[in-house]
Formats: sequence, C-alpha cells, structure tokens
Amino acid sequence: MDTHSHPFHALFAQLGLPSDDTDIAHFLAMNAPLPGNVLLPDAPFWSPAQATFLHEALLQDSDWAELADQLSQALRAPKA
Repeated sequence: MDTHSHPFHALFAQLGLPSDDTDIAHFLAMNAPLPGNVLLPDAPFWSPAQATFLHEALLQDSDWAELADQLSQALRAPKA
C-alpha cells in the first residue's frame, strides 16, 4: 500500500469536481445523506469514471482509500 497522503480537496480534484471549501460543502449538502446500504462507488450521483475510480481505490486500498472513506462518512453524516 502506498502511504502517500492527499488532502481532502485533492480527492474532489481527482474526481473532476470543484475542490474549494465552498464547493465541497455544497456537494456534501446536495448529496447527503447517503443511505447506509449504498456503497460510496454505487451512489447515483457519480459518473461511471468516478464510480470506477472510487471502487478501485477502495478495493486496492490505494492512497486514495482513506479519503474515499472520509467522503463516505461525510456523506452519511446527518444534516444539521
């Protein structure tokens, strides 16, 4: 496993999404809560390429896996 660490906003950039703090907050607000029975890569809002990237990152436990887990948790957090 590669132990290189990326900042959270880099995952959004890697997914081809706007990656500043405001855009990330907007993405989370628009797409949360993700039901507990839906795996992150299976969420309906991903493009096929984004879903594949997330699936492979998690399956291969790549250096993106920890951030994918953080994103999954953020999407499952109850809205305030």
